[in-house]
Order: sequence, then structure tokens, then C-alpha cells
Amino acid sequence: MMTDPIADMLTRIRNAVAVNKPEVVLPYSKIKHAIAKILVKEAYLDSAEKIEEKLCQLRLVLKYSDKRPAITHIKRISKPGRRVYVNQESIPFVLNDLGIAVMSTSRGVMSNKQARRARVGGELICEVW
Repeated sequence: MMTDPIADMLTRIRNAVAVNKPEVVLPYSKIKHAIAKILVKEAYLDSAEKIEEKLCQLRLVLKYSDKRPAITHIKRISKPGRRVYVNQESIPFVLNDLGIAVMSTSRGVMSNKQARRARVGGELICEVW
């Protein structure tokens, strides 16, 4: 049994980037799909699509430019044993705002930049740069 499916997703992405894989296929969930859509919107992934065969799966196509990955660092922040919440005033700037933090807010999953604009706080899921 998997205790943290989001950490599993981030680890699969990290491992695939380390060996220059073109894509990652992982079990589907709504939260993983929402996180993947943010990474596509912020240009860290090429695409994210739901595959409906026997089991629902999520296919993430990784982004590279001149054989260098778009994702150089991806880290889980809020974990099942220690949740990390921030209010709108303490939303972090990741790598002087060159990176992003993915947040789960009352208005859905969004990046730290979107949350700052919407003036909402929430749970910090991960940081990417």
C-alpha cells in the first residue's frame, strides 16, 4: 500500500528526468492530474493526459531543451506526517520567483503565483525549478 501517492509521482518524475526518459506513466488521480496541468502551464512538462484503458493512468511527457531537462529540482514539502500550510502573506517565493510552489487551496490546486494573485493561502504540496 502506498502512503503518499503525490510523493510517488514526484519521485517517478525525478527518476525519469535523471535518465532522460521521454515520458512517465503513473496511476491516475484527480490531484495528480491537477498538479501535472500546473506543470504543463508553467512549461515544466510538454503534456499531461489521462489514459483510459483497463486502469486509468496519467501520461506525462517530459520537456527537454538541447537534452537538458526543464525540471532540475522537484521536492515534496507537505507530507502526510507533517502538513505545511501558509496564509496569503507567507506564500513563499521559490528561487526568487524563478521556480514555482504548487499549492492546494480552497479554490483548487494552483501555483504560488496564482495563489498570490487570488489572495488565498493553503497547503504547500511541492516546489519545482
